[in-house]
Amino acid sequence: MKDTVIFDLDGTLLDTLKDLTLGVNHALRLHGMPERTIDEIRGFIGNGVPTLVKRSVPENTPQDVLGQCIEDMRTYYSAHSTDNTKPYDGICELLEKLRKNGIKTAVVTNKLESVARDLCKEIFGDVFTCVIGDNGVDRRKPAPDNVFRALKELGSDASSAYYVGDSDVDMITAENAGIESIGVLWGFRGRETLTESGAMYIAENTDELFSIITKS
Repeated sequence: MKDTVIFDLDGTLLDTLKDLTLGVNHALRLHGMPERTIDEIRGFIGNGVPTLVKRSVPENTPQDVLGQCIEDMRTYYSAHSTDNTKPYDGICELLEKLRKNGIKTAVVTNKLESVARDLCKEIFGDVFTCVIGDNGVDRRKPAPDNVFRALKELGSDASSAYYVGDSDVDMITAENAGIESIGVLWGFRGRETLTESGAMYIAENTDELFSIITKS
């Protein structure tokens, strides 16, 4: 049995969709741009806030305006990231079961690192050994850099770990890091996307996820 699990955050541990949508639309309104639906935002999530906002603004938006929209989104979201955000069903129980089984856990996300750490601290307490996000230095997913950071902090290696996520970005990240991937179906993408992007395992619920993680 592997002894390490690294999780994506948005769409995997936390349902952040409504707060992300509100943050993007706040920035768009400030600049007189059309707002996006929650389903549109769902499809744009996965590569971090700069890419999320870039996908949300109208085509041919000037770079300086795009930059301001990104900052406006970050400012709003930093103040409102927990307004509607909550763990998916069964996540807290899953994390407790993993802890009792001696399995080390961490988070690697494309969310701004300070925001990710605050979110995890407020919602999950000290469950995770480390929470790693966009620090403005290391490359974001699907580059493997932050997964390697997490493995080092955990004292683990790739052969002893799973990476768990809900998107094609997550599955490609796991492949780039040389670790086994588990796709979950309760997040922002579906089975077809996960399968096509190389998911080694797929879990429909947290009980299935626990079974995959703890298999001999």
